[in-house]
Amino acid sequence: MRTFLLVKTSSLGDVVHNLPVVTDLCTVFPGAAIDWLVEESLAEIPRLHPGVRRVVTSAVRRWRGAIFRGGTWREIHRLGDNLRHAHYDAVIDTQGLLKSAWLTRMASGERHGLDWRSSREPLRFFYDHTHRIPWGRHAVVRNRELAAVALGYKLPAQLDYGIVAPPLPARPSEDEAPPAWLDHDTSFSWLPDRPIVVFLHATSAESKLWPEHQWKKLSARFTSAGMTVVLPWGQDDERKRAERIADSLRHVITAPRLNLRAMAILLGQAQLCVGVDTGLTHFAAALGRPTVGIYVDTDPAATGVLAPGKAVNVGNRRDPPSLADVLSAIDAIF
Repeated sequence: MRTFLLVKTSSLGDVVHNLPVVTDLCTVFPGAAIDWLVEESLAEIPRLHPGVRRVVTSAVRRWRGAIFRGGTWREIHRLGDNLRHAHYDAVIDTQGLLKSAWLTRMASGERHGLDWRSSREPLRFFYDHTHRIPWGRHAVVRNRELAAVALGYKLPAQLDYGIVAPPLPARPSEDEAPPAWLDHDTSFSWLPDRPIVVFLHATSAESKLWPEHQWKKLSARFTSAGMTVVLPWGQDDERKRAERIADSLRHVITAPRLNLRAMAILLGQAQLCVGVDTGLTHFAAALGRPTVGIYVDTDPAATGVLAPGKAVNVGNRRDPPSLADVLSAIDAIF
């Protein structure tokens, strides 16, 4: 049995973009054991793929803030022991950053990564083999090509993220506790018995935001057609933004705070997802939902939503989309 370790630690969108590599490996090497090293907060993403045997977590983000604590170094040593004892046939770092290369170096096996011309940092020291993957291609394509070149196989023609949304859980009775993985002791009892669309309006980069008044107009189009608009959020400023968009509009609701598994369930219930350049928009497309990506300050050619027949991008850094542009994109897939 062949054994592989994939190293893609963060961020959410980047982790989603690596899912097709698992599907490719399962196709080319039936029965292979595939492990994935990922940041602890994003572990739910690779766990959704049935081809992943084991998810190994790191905590680089947390460690950076506590680097002088003994507990931090004990965690790092435990991770290193875990990776060294696994003895992989190949370790493939598709992240191409210093942090991922450092983690790759801990693992036992033939280590593969991007060469100097293909990555943002000089990482040759950390790998046994480096490979040139041209810039300018979509991130999903670059991940897949790196694995294919590293292991010497022809890239499968079909792009398949390999994940499906978990089913909506049965609503608990009044005296029954909700599932432990739901945040803030909430359940999906807030979800209306109407078709829903999910608007992924929030992102950490303000330059990527689409104007709130446009979200309001788009919301009104869907609620007038008998649908409910759901606005998820992650941080307090995002919650306030969702509340401003929903203000005075019927059938536009602000979701409770949801973790990644609960978010996957919500996205799985959506008839359509519309979102800015943020990881959750890529997550929606990977889950097979009709998805429109709104691009205001980035280039969709490199990081746009990619799911043939089910996703479309609109706008770019030089030409932010209008409401009419977004509606036209929605009409193309919905």
